[in-house]
Amino acid sequence: MIFEYDRQLPFNEEIRRFEEYDLISFDAPYEPDILESKRIYVYRFRTVKPWMNLIFVHGIRNGNIPYLMWFGEHFKNFGIETFYLILPYHAQRAKPDWMGGEPFFSTSPSFCNIRFHQAVKDVRRTVDYIEVISSLPAAIMGFSFGGMIATMTLALEKRIKAGILAFSGGDWYWINWYSPYTRSIREDYARQGNEIGCRDARRCFENRRESLETLDKLKQIEEIFSLNPECFHYDPMSYARFVEQPVLFFQGLFDRVIVREASDQLFERLPHARKVLIPCGHKSSYMFRRLIARRVASFLRNTLTK
Repeated sequence: MIFEYDRQLPFNEEIRRFEEYDLISFDAPYEPDILESKRIYVYRFRTVKPWMNLIFVHGIRNGNIPYLMWFGEHFKNFGIETFYLILPYHAQRAKPDWMGGEPFFSTSPSFCNIRFHQAVKDVRRTVDYIEVISSLPAAIMGFSFGGMIATMTLALEKRIKAGILAFSGGDWYWINWYSPYTRSIREDYARQGNEIGCRDARRCFENRRESLETLDKLKQIEEIFSLNPECFHYDPMSYARFVEQPVLFFQGLFDRVIVREASDQLFERLPHARKVLIPCGHKSSYMFRRLIARRVASFLRNTLTK
């Protein structure tokens, strides 16, 4: 595994306002759909006297990437060294005309399963990189879609000692059928369905009913992959019970992108999670970024320095 350490230009002008970062790149541990995603890109925001490392995973689509980088810049004030991971099929890892994350928007469970686990592999490869350069403890913070990837990673990767899940959720039934952000997927369901016959919310619910009833009885994480349909294999809700690390969970009281049912389904299955309610919607959560940053720093300090 070769790590390249460089100062390449960011993918758009908005990121250039962050003056102090290093852009690190290394090979992805899989063959992606497009050549652009063969390299993983991580923005490292250095701090003078770091006491921990934080992997930050952004949400889906390119538009949220620059403004969420504020956290990497701000966490430096708390001694937190942030490694801001660009997810596959986003930004410089996507086609120039993409909005970002296109392969994640599919009605096919078998197709999505591979792409979601590619994102998890990127996080785990980032942990590999951090271990090469630092002996400090590592945590992960995932925002929205990034929180889904972070949940799966926490269950699978015990080198990560704590997690922050911000405005995220689980249960594809609620996300796919009731979030305004997945309208295009619902249109695809109605037009073409998928390999398990899902065309509407009723059929989706029926297809998931049996496995949903046994989900909370799983004893080993490997049992997730015996569940049918395959959408359970990349549902954060499936992985939540296997997250042994302490978790700080942010929920927006007026979040319509991650509907309350989806957020609750995920939180209720996390065995060591503490919830913080924020009076905001999904995008308006950015108005509370300083409060969120302070709560994250306090949580990590109390969790990782005991």
